[in-house]
Amino acid sequence: MKKLEVYFLLMLITGMVGCGKKQENNKFNIDKNLDYCVTQASQTLKHIPEDSVMPRNITGKADGHWKFVPYNDWTSGFWPGTLWYLYEYTGEEKWKEEADRFSRYLTPLSVRSATDHDLGFQVFCSFGNGYRLTENSDYRKTILKTADTLATLYNPKVGTILSWPGMVDKMGWPHNTIIDNMMNLEMLFWASKNGGKDSLYDIAVKHAETTMKNHFRKDHSVYHVVVYDTITGKKVKGVTHQGYADNSLWARGQAWAIYGYTMTYRETGADKFLDFAQKVADVYLDRLPGDMIPFWDFDAPHIPDEPKDASAAAITASALLELSGYIKDPVKAAVYRESAEKMLGELSSPEYRSNDRNTAFLLHSTGHYPNGSEVDASIIYADYYYLEALVRLKKLREGKPVADPALVSNR
Repeated sequence: MKKLEVYFLLMLITGMVGCGKKQENNKFNIDKNLDYCVTQASQTLKHIPEDSVMPRNITGKADGHWKFVPYNDWTSGFWPGTLWYLYEYTGEEKWKEEADRFSRYLTPLSVRSATDHDLGFQVFCSFGNGYRLTENSDYRKTILKTADTLATLYNPKVGTILSWPGMVDKMGWPHNTIIDNMMNLEMLFWASKNGGKDSLYDIAVKHAETTMKNHFRKDHSVYHVVVYDTITGKKVKGVTHQGYADNSLWARGQAWAIYGYTMTYRETGADKFLDFAQKVADVYLDRLPGDMIPFWDFDAPHIPDEPKDASAAAITASALLELSGYIKDPVKAAVYRESAEKMLGELSSPEYRSNDRNTAFLLHSTGHYPNGSEVDASIIYADYYYLEALVRLKKLREGKPVADPALVSNR
């Protein structure tokens, strides 16, 4: 019997379902952890140079100081997105002003040609959250322009968006799609429902369907990259780039899949995506170590002496909180939520919190292990999804939805 099946059984036996209020009293204090994020981000603000850059990572070699990157770095949207979540939590005008300032640094992305798939990470995490909270018409225009730009990378013969144009020549990957790209579909869905072209919705759905067909093994573990023939549209091979091996389970890749298909169900209302989100979530949960934080790759050869990846845990926790609200089976829904809360509890412990070691929120994330970059580091996207998960859990405890409902009535 698999670990997750045992967990389901134990929940039924112990009667965990229906005891939410009693359990909540024993959970960690969400506001305390959100206040911690406010304190850490306040310190980071003091150290950012006045030249339109964003914090990306703090490595062991950085002596506790952020490495800053320009607006066109793939991670540039996570810092303004973090500021928007802090504004949502505190309601304080200063966070709104800072979020607006850093978001606007990314405006050039909306008026230049697409260089890769990361436009969703960059623009929707920043301007998307900004529009959600303010309905600023300038933000809406920027998102719509960027969605059209991202769509230029779509290959209708393949049915997916080209992720890395630079890898076409460098790696000989004629049309390559990475699982991370599922996250960028959210901007296309949103744009199609907020004044953009209907074709953006169709592109997002087709990308999700094609990825669902070709990106996963029989056990629903994910390849990082799938290479396609640009002429026939057929799958050539599945490979890794940031995982341990082509046939290994890269932790953050599986996290992107869980989040991406949960979001796709929200935006389409199609049951096939909800079913698939559960399948990719279950293989991840079934292989987790006891502390609920994965090693950077589930098949890395020297476990338990391998680096952890707090970023994968943060992404998954946020996704599971949303997914739990869509599951009709109360036992399974409770498992997903309970798992997410355990992940957040561990991430909020002294083992993973940066505290006075640096001004990030979290320690122990792994970016690109094979390349030797951002290994056992503080990374901005780990902080972003950790904060998002905390905000989502606060909403759940207050009886609010974690995300806006899907607008599927005319689809």
